[in-house]
Formats: sequence, structure tokens, C-alpha cells
Amino acid sequence: MRTTHTNPNAPELPTPYSAVPPHYVKTFTEYLRAAGYFCTNNQKTDYQFTPPFTAWDELGDHGHWRNRPDPDQPFFAVFNPTVTHESGMWPKDDRPLVTDPAKLELPPYIPDTPRCREALAKHYDNLEIADGIVGDLLKELEEDGLADNTVVMIWSDHGEGLPRGKRWPYDRGIRVPLIVRWPGMLEAGDVSEDLVSMIDLGPTLLSLAGVDIPLHFQGQAFLGPEATAREYVYAARDRHDEAYDMVRAVRDGRYKYLRNFCPEKPYLLWIPYRNRHPMLQEMWRLHREGKLEGPEKLMMQSKRPPEELYDTQADPWEVDNLAKDPQNAETLERMRAALQAWREEVGDVGEVSEDEMVDLRWPNRQQPRTGVPTFIPLDEDHIGMEAHPEGHSLSAPALLQMHCATQGASIGYTMEEGADARWRLYSEPLRLEPGTYHIRAKTIRIGYEESDERSATFVVG
Repeated sequence: MRTTHTNPNAPELPTPYSAVPPHYVKTFTEYLRAAGYFCTNNQKTDYQFTPPFTAWDELGDHGHWRNRPDPDQPFFAVFNPTVTHESGMWPKDDRPLVTDPAKLELPPYIPDTPRCREALAKHYDNLEIADGIVGDLLKELEEDGLADNTVVMIWSDHGEGLPRGKRWPYDRGIRVPLIVRWPGMLEAGDVSEDLVSMIDLGPTLLSLAGVDIPLHFQGQAFLGPEATAREYVYAARDRHDEAYDMVRAVRDGRYKYLRNFCPEKPYLLWIPYRNRHPMLQEMWRLHREGKLEGPEKLMMQSKRPPEELYDTQADPWEVDNLAKDPQNAETLERMRAALQAWREEVGDVGEVSEDEMVDLRWPNRQQPRTGVPTFIPLDEDHIGMEAHPEGHSLSAPALLQMHCATQGASIGYTMEEGADARWRLYSEPLRLEPGTYHIRAKTIRIGYEESDERSATFVVG
């Protein structure tokens, strides 16, 4: 996490740099847009690459389904009430607490001090604010007459921002809220114990929209006509800000297995941002004074076991490592094999150093640039040759094809002028009826620099 920060331990890495996935990989919203959906994000984009302009119809504080040009157009709208971010637990204001710190249950590996309780109470207060934001959005759906035919999903991008939670593949870091409201299809109050991975969200949304799921997707639908049950979910930890690490994990309905590829490292590597958390500051203070006891010492170990195995039913806080227990040898071997099979299937890039990945994706440490688009008019008088920059006079009806020589590039176009023009995703030749069209187009591939813009005018008569 993340490619866009300065790393003092590796100043030779370009900053920022964008991950470059295989050429056939697109944001799943491009498949929705190509199927006619209006897609908005209001707003968060921790993608490890600059958001391609073809991913969203709207990206920013203004993004909303209410802005779609056709009120009958289907939509996919994302809202991110980031008030529950871990930084919300830092002491930075004098807002009185609503939650009573004395009534909270702390994880057994967090020391029970007034400062830790106050931090968690702030988190509960922020959760209530986030719930209010969700309530306002649900009210807007009702006002628009959309509540009964809109699927609503609420999820978190990671577990709670507490030590041993966020940034770690323990359940407190990867078991997140997932609430779905689907009128007429799901009963209110029903609870499912099915395993779901967040990588399943894209395939699920495509399935619900009736869009074919590309075979290269690593996730699988958990709702809709293509829903498939999971046996395992997987998790990974690599670099977080300044600190390099490599941990892999697999979980079934009961057991969690972790492999520490760097067992010589302490659990708490140097991450300045995380160190601002009041709970972690309390842990360091008490550790320095020799006052931590029992599970409170877990994160203070200077070395790690190569493997960890937990029974999440008997031990939901994952503090009793069963990896060396002979009675769990069969479970250990099964989980170990499942993890290795997944790593081989997806191609675990943790085997490659970060600077090698940059060299591979950004030759000579320079970001590659996407090629400019080409216009190809198709009518009675043209057989698919490139249009001149000034355009063409075409007979009606005409088709306009667009092309980019960069493998894996996506093309966006607009017939509007100005910086606020709405860019559409090109997914099929444009049908041009009689009239004059001034068309602007540009291209992007994930991880590449956006192309220069090309424009042309076509008179169809």
C-alpha cells in the first residue's frame, strides 16, 4: 500500500509510479459503462494507479446518480463516507464523546487504559455519523422513486483501524461489514455465513447487471444468477508506506492460516502514519515500562513464527497459535496447500522485488504513454481509412470507428467543448445521422500516461 509515496529506503524508485496490470485488465466499471450504466464515484481512488478517465462518468464530490443525463438510465454509484478512517481516532478536536468509553469491549491485545478506550469511543461516534450519511442516501433513493429497484451494498475496504486490525490479515483486518439490500430478492434481517472476498464485488455487480464476467477475473459472484460458494478467502500484506513485508493468509469457514515470509522481522515495522494512533502509542509506552501482559505482548515480538494457525470459532481474537499443535497437523497441511495453490494460480508478485516490478512496467523508470486515437469513417465512399485531422464529408448514415495502437488502451470521446465536457466510453462505432459533429477523443491504459487529445469534424449529409 501505496505506490504514490516517497520511500526514503528506496529513493531510486520513481515517486509516484502507477501499477501496470496486464493489457486486458480494465476497471469493472468500464464493462458497466459499455452496457449503458452511468457510473459515479464520490469519491475515493486508492487503486495503486491514477484513475483512468474512462472508469467513471463522474469522479469527485459532485458524483451522484442524480446527474445522469437520462433519468431512466441504469446507474452504479459509489459513495465513501470516510469519517470512519483510522485518523478519526487521533486526538485533534474537543468534540465531546457520545459513546461511553467505560462500556466498550477492547480486544485482548489492546491494553485497557483510558486513552485506548477514548480512541475506540471516538471510532463508535464516527460510525454513527457514517450511518447518518448512509441514511441520507437511502432517503434520496426513496425521494427519487428508486428504493424498490436498486440494490444497495454497504462495505468497508478493510477492517477497523486498530493495531493488529488494519494492515494485517487477521480477521480484525480483513473481516469487514457487508450489508446488502435487494428488495424482493433478500429478506430483511437474513444473515449469511458464506465466505465473500472483496474481489468478488466486481463480478457480482456485473452478474446483477446481466453483463458477462470476463474469465480473467479472479473473483466470483456471491449474488445473482452466477453466484458460486467459496471454500476459501485469501489475503496478503506487502509494503505499507515505508515498511516492506510479506505475509500471506487463507481462511475457510473456521480456520485461518498465515505464512510469514520474513519471520526474522518484528511485527511492528516503522510506519510513521500508523504510529500516530493513540492506541499504538499506549502500547509502546507500556512496553517500554514493562507493563504489557498476555496477548498485549503479541505485537511487540521481535520475531514471528513462520506459520500461524487459528481456530476462529474457539479463538475469535486469534491469539492462540495452533501451528505447532500435533492435533491440528492435518488442518495445517490442508491450509498450507490451499494457500500455495492460490499463489501459483494468481501469480504472486510478492516473489518479485518492487524495483524489478517498476523496471518491468516503466522501462527506464519512465511512465509509458498511451498512443493518440485514430478516427476511421465508414460510409459509402470510405472503406475504413484513417480520417484527416480536419475530418471528412460523409454520406448518411455513417459509422465512425476509433482505434488506438497501444495494446490494452481504452478510448474516451466527447462532442462537448471546454474543460467540463462529459467524456463517454467508446465501446462500438458511433452511428452518425445527418449533421455536423466535432469529436474529441483521447486514450488511456491503466498505469500509462494519458494520450494527447485528437479532434476532427465530420459533416454527414
